[in-house]
Amino acid sequence: MLVPVILAGGSGTRLWPVSREARPKQFLNLEGTSTLFQQTLLRLEGLATERPVIICNEDHRFLVAEQVRTLGLEHPSILLEPLGRNTAPAIALAALQAVLSGDDPLLLVLAADHHIPDVAAFREAILQAQELALGNNLVTFGVLPGYPATGYGYIHRGAALEPFGFALEAFVEKPDHATAQGYVDSGEYYWNSGMFVFKASAYLAALGEFSPDILQACRRAFEERRADRDFIWLNATLFGQCPGNSIDYAVMEKTRNGAVVPLDAGWNDIGSWSALWDVLEKDSCGNVCTGNVITADTKNSLIRAEKNLVVALGVEDLIIVETENEVMVVHKESAQAVKEIPALLEGWQETGVL
Repeated sequence: MLVPVILAGGSGTRLWPVSREARPKQFLNLEGTSTLFQQTLLRLEGLATERPVIICNEDHRFLVAEQVRTLGLEHPSILLEPLGRNTAPAIALAALQAVLSGDDPLLLVLAADHHIPDVAAFREAILQAQELALGNNLVTFGVLPGYPATGYGYIHRGAALEPFGFALEAFVEKPDHATAQGYVDSGEYYWNSGMFVFKASAYLAALGEFSPDILQACRRAFEERRADRDFIWLNATLFGQCPGNSIDYAVMEKTRNGAVVPLDAGWNDIGSWSALWDVLEKDSCGNVCTGNVITADTKNSLIRAEKNLVVALGVEDLIIVETENEVMVVHKESAQAVKEIPALLEGWQETGVL
């Protein structure tokens, strides 16, 4: 029994001005005919899974319900977080929901905003992870690094396990370039994907051992839940008492039962406009153009026009995004800094720019 757990609570600030508080990137159609959230659900076709558990912000509940309905999926469990507390509590709530049936299912924990084009390789890695998880391992997916990235955390693998994967030796924070190059050259490190497979009971037991305050707060908030159609509302006061922490810090860095399954499926977390440029089809000059765009002597740029005509002349390596009320221009090398823009615009909140 495999229950997909979709973490859909991210804010997507690195993709402003298209991604906003009311409609963050996971609910946007950025690269095809469906949103990143919908693509996450569609990748599960062909796997023997139960109805998904989806965790999202209360304010996004109708976005989630509508996008699920469009795919024809019936009656998912939609857990509504009154406020964000990071991934360790979110997954705990999903585990508590999943065990209500009396079973002890495997949880397949996925982010709602990842790009994974090689679906066959992804599904094969899931099948391998399931076998390890049935032995009470807490399994994560380690992405084979394509280059010495400094924007990702890394996973150091340990001894080989049977029949698949490796013991999880350590999580490593985002490195500098020289350190990242050493990781790639060694062949023993993977990018941290933030995706997992484990028994619900195994995760709850590990959380109770290493972060009991999180588990206790989640149990209290979950016990006082109320249901409304597919929505599950938590007790906001009790959940507000829950400490915030990631699953990496709260559990995975401390467990003795961690395992990693290598994943080579073209994974990208679409964590910036430059990452989106990486995965989209380009013209002969390396440009990704969406909307009413004209270019001349322009190279290796992402240009997106939602309302007006945008003309780019004699530029390269730029991100240019035009919406109804905003225009953003940033060098691709500074794309990660876009997350700072909402803080700069705090005084503009009433204008709707956030």
